[in-house]
Amino acid sequence: MSPIVRFFPNSPYLLLVLTMLFWSGNFVLGRAVRELFTPLTLSFWRWATALVLLLPFTLPQLRTHWPVIRQHWKALTLLSVLGVVNFNTFAYLGLQHTMATNAVIMLSITPVLIVALSFLLLRQRINRWQALGITVSLLGVLVIVARGDWHTLRGLQLNHGDLWVLMAVLSWALYSVCLRWRPTDLPPLAFLATTIAIGVPILLLLYLWDLSRGATLAIGPVTLASIAYVAIFPSILAYIFWNRAIAELGPNRAGQFLHLMPAFGAIESMIFLGERLYTFHIAGIVLIATGIYLATLMRR
Repeated sequence: MSPIVRFFPNSPYLLLVLTMLFWSGNFVLGRAVRELFTPLTLSFWRWATALVLLLPFTLPQLRTHWPVIRQHWKALTLLSVLGVVNFNTFAYLGLQHTMATNAVIMLSITPVLIVALSFLLLRQRINRWQALGITVSLLGVLVIVARGDWHTLRGLQLNHGDLWVLMAVLSWALYSVCLRWRPTDLPPLAFLATTIAIGVPILLLLYLWDLSRGATLAIGPVTLASIAYVAIFPSILAYIFWNRAIAELGPNRAGQFLHLMPAFGAIESMIFLGERLYTFHIAGIVLIATGIYLATLMRR
């Protein structure tokens, strides 16, 4: 076992909570620095930095497991495109043009898409507790994004930013389901490093195209700190945690924790962006937690 991995928590539920905390921070940050980074710039430097940080720990594993990587290159490329290239790039593109309320509502349908795709691709059925948990936690998400006023939902309209977020949600749902085809002989860090190494050249081409269109990046404390955060927490740690939880719980049960993102996003926005925490936030968080309990801990 890697010297890094052995220090991670053993509970898949704790891993999922931490993952949602890191990912919600990624969306809050992506919205906050949208004037400093173009989406392609942030996406490329995020994953290029993550790869540089991972390689010293994973090179021996990559050499040892090169035959496995070569044998499963098609599945690894698919997972890289879905989880590394598409998801975050699409999300950053969407955050340039859509309101947070629209994005959060669309993110909240990810568990439903995971369940649907699991049924279509893997023939995995959903039980009544999972269905009830999805319903309750989705209700909690709607309470938060509607700010306690259901009339808010009537005014929501899709723009091209919303469409980018929808594409990100679909890509992540597919990634989570397709993790079933991840090569089991490949250690977690080696798997992550491989998918990033496949994705970075694709992102580099997109970044060079972005530069040719006039994109710039002013190096400073804020930009460096932003890149460090997105490279370490929502990239390296969150992906390792998510992949391990998927392996232990399956995509359907792990997917219910994505409903925590709007709750964490509200709290992080209050702390880092100066927004207030209202009663409807608390009500939504309670409903989300109840839904996760029903979907993941209850049994028939």
